[in-house]
Amino acid sequence: MPQSFQCIIGGKILTIETGKLAQQAESAVTVRYGGTIVLVTVCVGEAKDKDADFLRLTVDYEERHYAVGKIPGSFIRREGRPSENATLAGRMVDRSIRPLFPKGLRNEIQVIVTVLSTDQEDDPDILALIGASAAVTISSIPFSGPIGAVRVGYLDNNLILNPILPEMGRSLLDLVVVSTRDKIMMLEAGAREVPEEILLDAVKFGQDDCQDLIKLQEEMRQAIGKPKMEVELAKVKDELLAAVSSEFGDKLAQAVTHGDHGKRDTAIEEAKQEIIGKLKETFTEAEIYEAIEYQLRKAARKSILERKLHLDGRQLKQIRPLSAEVGLLPRTHGSGLFSRGQTQVLTITTLGSRGQEQLIDGLGLEETKRFMHHYNFSPFSTGEVKRLGGTNRREIGHGALAERALAPVIPSEEDFSYTIRLVSEVLSSNGSTSMASVCSSSLALMDAGVPIKAPVVGIAMGLVTGDDGDYVVLTDIEGKEDHYGDMDFKVAGTGLGITAIQLDVKLQGISYQVVSQAVMQAREAHAEIFEKLKQAIDSSRPDLSPYAPRMYKISIDPGKIGAVIGPGGKMIRSIINETKATIDVEDNGTVTIGSSTEEAARKAISIIEGLTKEAEVGATYTGKVTRLMNFGAFVEILPGKEGLVHISELSDHRVAKVEDVVKVGDVITVKVIEIDHLGRVNLSRKALLTGSNGDDDGGVGAPASVERRSSNQPGQRSGYPRRDDRDSRRPYPSPK
Repeated sequence: MPQSFQCIIGGKILTIETGKLAQQAESAVTVRYGGTIVLVTVCVGEAKDKDADFLRLTVDYEERHYAVGKIPGSFIRREGRPSENATLAGRMVDRSIRPLFPKGLRNEIQVIVTVLSTDQEDDPDILALIGASAAVTISSIPFSGPIGAVRVGYLDNNLILNPILPEMGRSLLDLVVVSTRDKIMMLEAGAREVPEEILLDAVKFGQDDCQDLIKLQEEMRQAIGKPKMEVELAKVKDELLAAVSSEFGDKLAQAVTHGDHGKRDTAIEEAKQEIIGKLKETFTEAEIYEAIEYQLRKAARKSILERKLHLDGRQLKQIRPLSAEVGLLPRTHGSGLFSRGQTQVLTITTLGSRGQEQLIDGLGLEETKRFMHHYNFSPFSTGEVKRLGGTNRREIGHGALAERALAPVIPSEEDFSYTIRLVSEVLSSNGSTSMASVCSSSLALMDAGVPIKAPVVGIAMGLVTGDDGDYVVLTDIEGKEDHYGDMDFKVAGTGLGITAIQLDVKLQGISYQVVSQAVMQAREAHAEIFEKLKQAIDSSRPDLSPYAPRMYKISIDPGKIGAVIGPGGKMIRSIINETKATIDVEDNGTVTIGSSTEEAARKAISIIEGLTKEAEVGATYTGKVTRLMNFGAFVEILPGKEGLVHISELSDHRVAKVEDVVKVGDVITVKVIEIDHLGRVNLSRKALLTGSNGDDDGGVGAPASVERRSSNQPGQRSGYPRRDDRDSRRPYPSPK
């Protein structure tokens, strides 16, 4: 039987309903906030692979275009692979709930979020977080939730809870806070150089407002929650742990704390092979590997907590050796290489026209994107052999994080009329490649001459906690510290403030105090990285690469846009084919022309101006004769614009036949002597030969069949035959 639960969040009613939809799922809820509704289902399977050393959790976020009244733009007119926003929303749900399942749970769990309706005011990603927590909370799956989730904005110097999407365009902060009763589970934010103090106030503000959502889900659990099922948690055998610890404990501890990353990995691998060789008669290889990992984790954490040092011997706030370089690739528009220890990322900048913006076929307000950052993580970066495939969720997530960090410093389209694409190639990985890609991207942008407001840098903060409440926050964590630690907190910003953060934890939440310490510690690290970048390049280059397209803007009468586009785009395609330039036309008449050579751009501009320019009475034009009639010649004085030179205006003497003076293809200079009320242009060649105005009696020898009427008679102007005299002739075309 359907049951509904409600609370007030941000001045609006949030409703969670269950028992009505998807009744065969383990649990299912719908969450409604305003006009946005999401369905969240949870199903649980058997523990098929008991040797798996990770939680078999899958989160899928399904956007349905009907939710916003749209038909998909693809050829097959149905939803295909998840959009980037859907992938990021699914990752956000996964990162928030994963640490709250019991360690060693091997059952397969699937969470599916389906967006049923969206009002484009209340973002469904927040409802997905709440719905996932609620669905698991009332299910039979062991779970240490519930969690609450809110979005915090900063508008007009005020923190705003769950601002509507149209307001987010002017918000200085877009922060998602996910929290349990007393611990922070996940943070995700983009910001416009917001000071660290304001960010921390927003975190606290959001955590406080999560409490009503948590209380609501606890009420649901008491009212309709299923009994939690008994699950057999995977556990390393005590006798195996004792054997590994007693005989190989010291050796593993020495290996994991080796100062050199390469030698550390070699020492660990040698120890593993020795242990397996001695214990494989009694235990399986999978069991032995799990016992070794347990011992390595224990030794690594103990070393950090007791010595108050990184595994490689650095001080807690010390950054690994840094290097920065620009201009590595001569043919690209800009390139930057950044290294931090054994993490190395090369980023390349490519500039394009506005027509190369990314089209977004999603549920949000954004339809195009002119700034893109793409991140590639190849297997050679970790010395592994793996199959190359399509872009995975991790690459999408890391690329989007760096893009969000850099977006606040990208110049506006009015100041820089380019589409900008960055590609970060991870060449070597040992911790925080996403933050390294932020640094290398700043270098590449400045090398390309993109006038960014300031360089952006990033650092990853780590955490190791002890059983007695002791903890240490580490600056610039490397791979093993991320693997064995409790937190991966990425913080990016400029010298003025934060531009992006992303917090993932492996514990069941961390305190606000830890978040605060990590953010302020990251600010210290940023200052050191800025100095290193400045040594490579201290500001954006004044000139673009010679291989980058040059952009030119002109304005035309909006009523002339059709002339530039042409029927079915025929005219604009012909200009592009002829000049090899890119042309983008806006509804207000702004035309942006892009070309790698000024000559091609000027040619395109000349053609467009010709198409949109009006002929002027008294002006002189040089044009090509396009066709001949027995009463005169038509001359193209502007692209697509013809005028008539009557036979009487062809020369300063009597002309018996038009062909005696001109032929098709001749280039002649003429003067506009009249434009009639229909826009038809009368031209004169004689006026330039004699110096007359071309409005006399038509000259000696005007054809008898042509009756000249005065210009004040409606419907006929001098130089054109009467309509009854043109019945057997080709009609004069309408003005182009």
